[in-house]
Amino acid sequence: MSDATGRQPREQVGADGQGEAARPGGDTVRRVRLWAGLIVFVFLATHLLNHALGLISIGAMDAGRRWFLVFWSSWPGTVLLYGSLAVHLTLALVSIYRRPHLRMPVWEAVQIILGLAIPLILIARVIGTRFAFEWFGAEDSYARMILLYWIWVPYIGAKQALLLAIAWGHGCIGLHYWLRLRPWYPRWFPALLAAAVLIAVLALLGFSQAGREITRLNQLPGWSVQMVKTTNAPSRAENAFIIRVIDGVWYGYALLLALVLAARGVRCASERRGAKVRIIYPGGREILAPAGVSVLESSRQGGIPHASVCGGRGRCSTCRVRVLKGIEGLEAASPAEQGVLDRIGAPPNVRLACQIRPAEEISIYPVLSPEAQAGAGADQPGYSGGQDREITVLFADIRGFTTFSEKKLPYDVVFFLNHYFEVMGDAIDGAGGTVNQFTGDGVMALFGMDGGSEEGSRQALAAAGAMAEGLREMNESLAEEMEAPLRIGIGIHTGPAVVGRMGRGEALYLTAVGDTVNTASRLQDLTKEYGCQLIVSARAAERAGFDATGFPRHELTVRNRTEPIVIRAIGDVRDIQGGGS
Repeated sequence: MSDATGRQPREQVGADGQGEAARPGGDTVRRVRLWAGLIVFVFLATHLLNHALGLISIGAMDAGRRWFLVFWSSWPGTVLLYGSLAVHLTLALVSIYRRPHLRMPVWEAVQIILGLAIPLILIARVIGTRFAFEWFGAEDSYARMILLYWIWVPYIGAKQALLLAIAWGHGCIGLHYWLRLRPWYPRWFPALLAAAVLIAVLALLGFSQAGREITRLNQLPGWSVQMVKTTNAPSRAENAFIIRVIDGVWYGYALLLALVLAARGVRCASERRGAKVRIIYPGGREILAPAGVSVLESSRQGGIPHASVCGGRGRCSTCRVRVLKGIEGLEAASPAEQGVLDRIGAPPNVRLACQIRPAEEISIYPVLSPEAQAGAGADQPGYSGGQDREITVLFADIRGFTTFSEKKLPYDVVFFLNHYFEVMGDAIDGAGGTVNQFTGDGVMALFGMDGGSEEGSRQALAAAGAMAEGLREMNESLAEEMEAPLRIGIGIHTGPAVVGRMGRGEALYLTAVGDTVNTASRLQDLTKEYGCQLIVSARAAERAGFDATGFPRHELTVRNRTEPIVIRAIGDVRDIQGGGS
């Protein structure tokens, strides 16, 4: 199937998920890997919860184990668990083989290393329990296993506990980086983290308590002999055989991993001798990268910091770049990439760096700083990438605040401002506006971003009334702290502005620029000159359906405009109540 340019999409390979969404079938592969990992995670969770029953008794552990085995030891459960493990591990090894280099964030390296340790746990468990039962008829009871791990061969028990903790850590990290782009996740993160830690701690405490119980039982004459006989425990020779099998499988796994790394090295060496593509970054920096490698991976390989919260899996959008030159030579965005771009309202020349693999020279400008966090990839309205829109802008400022602050201690000033900003913010939010910024004792707010200028103008007038009322209530509640009540000046204007997310790093926020913003700010300043509480432009009043003809009329000359702007000075904001249609 060809794209809009008539070219056939070339296959795009990922690295540990890098660019999987751009590969044919990449979405399916990613989902399969995710579900396989979730199945193994559920197995680990139930296993740890079963260990936690040791805080009650060995009998409770064995009772829980019977329920645990109802599903996991059945043929469907066995196929699902071992099949999921094999699929998850195979896809992980494939992704390692496909990596163009091994430079990666620390969290990603930790996640991969921990993930590669999981087979070591399950190999020992499968052979030491399930295969021991199939080969020698040994019963997989907690009493026998804890006697083995706690008393007879404690170093194996310590190793198993460590590997189990590693596997649990890998699963929790994976879930965290999968879920943290969900809008509800930050709210639930503390509770989920506490639950994950609690499960691990309770499992270790249960194992330890069970070990102490077995130690006491082992001191009873003939108890261990009877337990070995009852559970049909493997003989010394059979145990030695089981250990040899486990060691052999471990060595085979290590050899497989070494072969994957060696094959990857051969592939990378071959690619380095292939075609190169020039990638140009801001400030004149440029690198030569192998053709067909994603821009994100090329940045990492070239030592250029580049944001990527999801590790290059095409989910978070934090790696997005504005393509300044060469966009016509890129393959069309895959449905998965386009879905992410649509979600954040990206303009046509913005692409995900983890998904584009240039075949010719390209010039890019990363949209976000390398330190961008998950919130920068959250859903954004269409105008967040930059649009011309007609909006309503409100500026407000406290009159007499300088005099007030000069007579107060610093912490009193900070307390008052925080209280003031909370009141003003609530008034703006309640009217449907967006608080744009707090500067000193001033406030800037935007209205009509989604509903249009008519609705925005009505909201701004409503917000002005709520802000004035909020300040009046503050004056009353803090009357003993002030020599005279503070007053507010508000300017409102409606007109065209450039709207978008601007700034850098954590200071990146939605704002607006243009003459409309400057005019609204000037109207707020003019409230001092005209001795009024609110100045609203005739345009804003008209859009709101507000009859302002009864208020003093003035004309304001604005730079770059041939005709003056008509404004209305309103002495008390309460006078506008009921004036809109």
